Amino acid sequence: MSPAAEHARKLIPSVDEIIGAQADLLSSQLQAMSEALFPPTSKKVLRKFTSGEAARLISISDSTLRKMTLAGEGPQPYLASNGRRLYTLAQINEIRQLLAESLRGRDRIDVVPHRRPGEHLQVVAVTNFKGGSGKTTTSAHLAQYLALQGYRVLAVDLDPQASLSALLGVLPETEVLANQTLYAAIRYDDHKKSLKEVIRTTYFDGLDLVPGNLELMEFEHTTPKALTSGGQMRDGLFFTRVAKALDDVADQYDIVVIDCPPQLGFLTLSGLCAAATAMVVTVHPQMLDIASMSQFLLMTRDLLGVVRDAGGELKYDFVRYLLTRFEPQDAPQTKVAALLRNMFDDFVLTNTMVKSAAVSDAGLTKQTLYEIGRESLTRSTYDRAMESLQAVNGEIEGLIKAAWGRA
Repeated sequence: MSPAAEHARKLIPSVDEIIGAQADLLSSQLQAMSEALFPPTSKKVLRKFTSGEAARLISISDSTLRKMTLAGEGPQPYLASNGRRLYTLAQINEIRQLLAESLRGRDRIDVVPHRRPGEHLQVVAVTNFKGGSGKTTTSAHLAQYLALQGYRVLAVDLDPQASLSALLGVLPETEVLANQTLYAAIRYDDHKKSLKEVIRTTYFDGLDLVPGNLELMEFEHTTPKALTSGGQMRDGLFFTRVAKALDDVADQYDIVVIDCPPQLGFLTLSGLCAAATAMVVTVHPQMLDIASMSQFLLMTRDLLGVVRDAGGELKYDFVRYLLTRFEPQDAPQTKVAALLRNMFDDFVLTNTMVKSAAVSDAGLTKQTLYEIGRESLTRSTYDRAMESLQAVNGEIEGLIKAAWGRA
């Protein structure tokens, strides 16, 4: 090669340099878009709820809520320009507590559904290793739904891509620093922290977050070293570390929702093996996705079997498949859905999460359906998506209650 050609070759950037430059460009653009939607000086704020919405969430009539306001009982609502009464979620929870203290003929858990003595912490792992199955969307909406019902909820972002963190108002690239993810509580060295030091409150009253970012990948790299060196034994086997981290904060929560990574690595196994009491597998009802899920289940069986042989306890209150992005008018999808129901019967949730522009439109601004409100979209589109969402989350809540022995 001539000197001129050699010089020209050196001027051409290598693949890693090209990818690095593109990553920096994309990251800066995403940051700029995020700052335009949510300026650095502000934080995400949950919308206020109308008196009708608040009454439905508390399970009382709007007239009862109005009487409480007129009598000066509980927090006073905000008045909109049109005269409508508006409540924050924190105010709704305050009213719940007030009602629970003066209940007659109703069980306290009907209003404030916190765990009672003897009811174990519910840890719901949402998983699948196929991207695009709606895993993070399902996790975010489930966690928010449960918080709206009055439960104390902890969302754990176990995915290094950290989409759940972004949805819940924490930017993984700029707002999550070193040793501020779940990795800080499960690492093998002397920099280990208690999970209490990592948890963040969110703008959603009753919902806290353990954020994620790329740092979580360190667990995939350090675990093999610990396995070969015996270093993992000091604080337990790798698949018990997430459960032990949750033990530190178990008394503060009723339900934990874990958004698992889209692969079967040490992180996912740790979440599924020792921490989880329930598993929800999201499934897009198309043949390619079903084939991928088949491989996922085979690999899960083999890996969980190895963990069980090593002493891991695998007892779930429930395992369910959730059909996501479902289009009832799509004949191939309905056939796949029927196939799954014929094979797995009650293991497939009765309700499905329909494909909806409402969900994707909300996602453009890093929001969920519970955040945007009915007035932000075409009402029929919003109502259809919300009806599906409420049915799915209500069914999962019913399974959690059944695991606690509640009617």
